[in-house]
Amino acid sequence: MRITGPGIWGPPADAPAALRVLKRAVELGINFIDTADSYGPEVSETLIAQALYPYPANLVIATKGGLVRPGPDVWNRDGRPEHLRAACEDSLRRLRRDRIDVYQYHAPDPHVPLADSLGELVRLQREGKIRHIGISNVSLDILKEAERITPLVSVQNRFNLEDRRADSVVQYCARRSMAFIPWAPLDSGRYARQSGAVRALARIAERHGVAIGAAAIAWLLHHSKATLPIPGTGSIEHLEENVAAAAVRLTPEELNELS
Repeated sequence: MRITGPGIWGPPADAPAALRVLKRAVELGINFIDTADSYGPEVSETLIAQALYPYPANLVIATKGGLVRPGPDVWNRDGRPEHLRAACEDSLRRLRRDRIDVYQYHAPDPHVPLADSLGELVRLQREGKIRHIGISNVSLDILKEAERITPLVSVQNRFNLEDRRADSVVQYCARRSMAFIPWAPLDSGRYARQSGAVRALARIAERHGVAIGAAAIAWLLHHSKATLPIPGTGSIEHLEENVAAAAVRLTPEELNELS
């Protein structure tokens, strides 16, 4: 998402830098990349293929469909089956894939029955164009409804240290052995606000010798075995800071500080 232009619209100001970020991520051992056709739109998927194709054998690329972009910072839902089919096939072309590893329904459309939208993804899966299906931006009730339509491997909702409204979904994913992919894991601002939790996070980051963003990701990793954080960045410096989170081991006392 962050390798596009302002407002998640158009190409990045420095496309070569964006390509270097993608390549560096793989060098650092990252083997899961999350994107969407609406990032740019189309820009993120195109850059991923440009930087990484032919892909390493162990690299999983997840993309999403179901949002349309008439302009910067504008996100409209479109869950019509014909739109999702076209979106998936366009993503396959841009990513240079025969099959998408994980295809996520980006946000349920209130004007289209969920069964119609997910039913089209099931058809695409049967055709071999999708390996696994995921869903994004859903309540627990909608998630359960979606599971009655098709097996799911992942849920992607907003979740971070200060926004835990989706915690019931996180815990449900853990029980169901699904990945929970928290978007805005760094609260889209690297914790600029100075709440008590953020001050505790800063102390813990200093204690472990990592950036505050890395401490935030470490908390997510400790919070649930289902969590698969996706901190977006267009900076190699921030990428390397974020990856350092994987080596951080928070103590029970530190987790209590952040509770």
